[in-house]
Amino acid sequence: MKFRLSVAMLALSTVTAFAANPMVGGAEMLDTKNIVENAVNSADHTTLVAAVQAAGLVETLSGAGPFTVFAPTNDAFAKLPAGTVDTLLKPENNDQLTKILTCHVVAADAMSDAIKKMVDDDKGTHPVPTVGGCTLQAKYEGDVITLTDEMGNVATVTIADVKQSNGVIHVIDTVMLPAM
Repeated sequence: MKFRLSVAMLALSTVTAFAANPMVGGAEMLDTKNIVENAVNSADHTTLVAAVQAAGLVETLSGAGPFTVFAPTNDAFAKLPAGTVDTLLKPENNDQLTKILTCHVVAADAMSDAIKKMVDDDKGTHPVPTVGGCTLQAKYEGDVITLTDEMGNVATVTIADVKQSNGVIHVIDTVMLPAM
């Protein structure tokens, strides 16, 4: 009995110590894979993956990083005005698409606890400069982090801290847009 209890406690502590990454879009996100390798497996991010491919950003986001990607879901893209995504995916709109996508990327590995600390250090709102030249405003209430883009759109982080081999993904429910 004592042996079985010890084995059960060891198994429980091992599971706790090696807690899995969150599931995203019905797929297991592996911290041994990079941002692109994981994103292609998420059923919730097919629009984002298509956009990243159309913009020619696959190689960049597969690189060493570190990157923090605020990854909008398909539903987030669906909130845009009708026809917007199809228009952005056209080759002649590559610059605009690239600008929008890179406004979701930060050149750092920022887990949610680090974001919250920066918000606290800045007394309630922290500016987040992106590789696309946009500045998002991060806030949080309780465990919920929100980002406000330069157009006033607010995204909620719905799944935080999805570790990648080259950074971290935070799933968001709204597409962030640069100032126009």
